[in-house]
Amino acid sequence: MHIKFPKKMEGTMRYLKLKLLPKTLFFRTMLLIIIPLIVVQIVSVVAYFSGSWGKVGKRLSDNLSANMAFVVNLSEQNFDEFENIKALTKKLYNLDVEFYDNDIKYSEMYKTSQNNDMVTGFFEEALKSDFPNAKTNLYLTEKSSTLIALIDTKDGLFKFTTSTKNIFSSSLFGFIAWMVGTSLLLFIVSSLFLRTQARSIKELAEAAEDFGKGIDTPFKPYGSSEVRKAGIAFTKMKERINRQISERTQMLAGVSHDLRTPLTRMKLQLAMLPKNEDNQEFVEDITEMEKMLDGYLAFVSGEGGETNTFVDMNEMILSILNKFRNSKTMIRYTTNDQVSAIQGREQALKRAVTNIISNAFYYGKTVAVGLESNNSKMEIRVDDDGPGIPEDKREEVFKAFYRIEGSRNKETGGVGLGLSIARDIIVSHGGTIELGISDMGGLRVLIHIPL
Repeated sequence: MHIKFPKKMEGTMRYLKLKLLPKTLFFRTMLLIIIPLIVVQIVSVVAYFSGSWGKVGKRLSDNLSANMAFVVNLSEQNFDEFENIKALTKKLYNLDVEFYDNDIKYSEMYKTSQNNDMVTGFFEEALKSDFPNAKTNLYLTEKSSTLIALIDTKDGLFKFTTSTKNIFSSSLFGFIAWMVGTSLLLFIVSSLFLRTQARSIKELAEAAEDFGKGIDTPFKPYGSSEVRKAGIAFTKMKERINRQISERTQMLAGVSHDLRTPLTRMKLQLAMLPKNEDNQEFVEDITEMEKMLDGYLAFVSGEGGETNTFVDMNEMILSILNKFRNSKTMIRYTTNDQVSAIQGREQALKRAVTNIISNAFYYGKTVAVGLESNNSKMEIRVDDDGPGIPEDKREEVFKAFYRIEGSRNKETGGVGLGLSIARDIIVSHGGTIELGISDMGGLRVLIHIPL
């Protein structure tokens, strides 16, 4: 069920989602673990603090305050036996008690001291309850290990010294340490587990992307059963595609051999016949059939066999342009100083770029080729001042054997495969190819290949 919010609110939520949420699966999953874990810890600490820890602290404070009240009442009734009461208090309650009469009690102030409401909060309330008519003050030593309680009565000042353990339960810190330790252990275990799953998915994505570019990256499925199942399915799919490509290539090689033999025989037979107009048309038809066969084989030949290497596109384009130096066409070539090497199939890339550049030379009197690249992609731009291609035909010309009036590719003999071959090769390297209008008025071919 999808809850509809106002458009402005949905836009704000979408913006916050894009800005605040992590982008990777690993950190998003860890967020789902960390947030509930923190919430559970906070709730547990608050519940423990206000529950059992508070009850224990209050009970300890009430007992200590009652013991002090008993000692004060007993001392007020028997001041002559104070020393015996003092010794008995130390023995029974582990309390050190001193008494100062009204003449000297104001000179006995504990100056180097501090207070902590978390430790003495319950005890202060207990003292006020047990000594409603007396003035009480509490002090802690610098290390908060010793508690000093001053009880100012009408007869004098009672000074009690004891350990803070008598009013404060340190189990809270043990509880927090236990929770933090187990949480850290859970965090480490979940991080290792999720890292394995995320790495497996990442490697699967990289292998799939490389396979789309024609790079055979080894991949061994591992991780959870769902991830392994996806990896196994990808491996089987890759094997089926490679097998289909291999079978098609072998079939076309056989077709090439079977068709070339009768065509060659027919050409030899025609060569022995008298030359006339009918025989010449027959020879031209056979030559056209050979060109069509060569064009079709070139269309699929780049799909198998050739391995990936690092190709310097700058040198490749210069070598292609050098073939047209003797033509009457004006050539302009520009490039930047960025990286120009990409990983791909060299002969296939050369075939694609050659088809595009040769089209520009065939129809234009001026050809401008540009090569630019950055850290993410490479751009090849080929402009000419020829007639161009109508906008409604720019997608159609990429179809195999599609021809517009006046074929643009001289090398394929007008079969209509030049741009189809180029697009097939560029796409197999993970790139794109687009047609547009050149600044010179002709056709612009724009190629993007990721690095």
